Amino acid sequence: MQDPEISQADTVAQKRLSDYPDWGYLLREIYEAYRFLSSGGSDKIRAHQRAVREAISRVSRSKAEIRFDAPAQKPVTAHLKRALDEGRLERTAPLIRAVESIQDHLIWQYGYEKVPRGLDRTYAYAEICGPNGPILTTEVILGLVLFAPGCTYPAHAHSGISESYLCLSGAVSENHQGVYAPGSMIFNPPEHTHRITVSKTEPALLAYAWIGPQDRLANQKMVFSRKRG
Repeated sequence: MQDPEISQADTVAQKRLSDYPDWGYLLREIYEAYRFLSSGGSDKIRAHQRAVREAISRVSRSKAEIRFDAPAQKPVTAHLKRALDEGRLERTAPLIRAVESIQDHLIWQYGYEKVPRGLDRTYAYAEICGPNGPILTTEVILGLVLFAPGCTYPAHAHSGISESYLCLSGAVSENHQGVYAPGSMIFNPPEHTHRITVSKTEPALLAYAWIGPQDRLANQKMVFSRKRG
């Protein structure tokens, strides 16, 4: 007789991206966003967009495993409905609809061992694909980040990782340099310290992409920088 535990593990391992069309559609919408969104004439941003698209293509073509752990919410997810509602009115509506189709499976988390006071109620992120799933891959990390109105996301940087944010709803500023509305992109090269502030009247929902060496993606640790007096 087959060991029940082994049988269950085999069943889980057989879950593939191709079995869950809504997740495949979500990857396609992210791909399309990185295909058609302007690079603003920046060679570095254009190269990043191309790298994200190529990584998504590799994930989509592969027999990527998909793993669903128990969904999890955080206090800020009380603002998710409003963020999605607002996003339906923007040019990002196709991506918003794709997010809505899988939102019940999202695992919202903080990603930091110690979250600064107040941030635990105004911020959370949920991965779409990466080394930790739900779509298991070492090619790229894609996810969503949700900010409550008035949130200040402290300064931080990513070692060896190129990062971009795609604003889906709401409005944010990075390092007090410009305002990013739905359909706009923020690009952060490796080691670039960035701080995000959010409109005081509406939540903001952003998609993000991380590109870098596989070992960096697998072991990336985010730490807030602190000013020294």
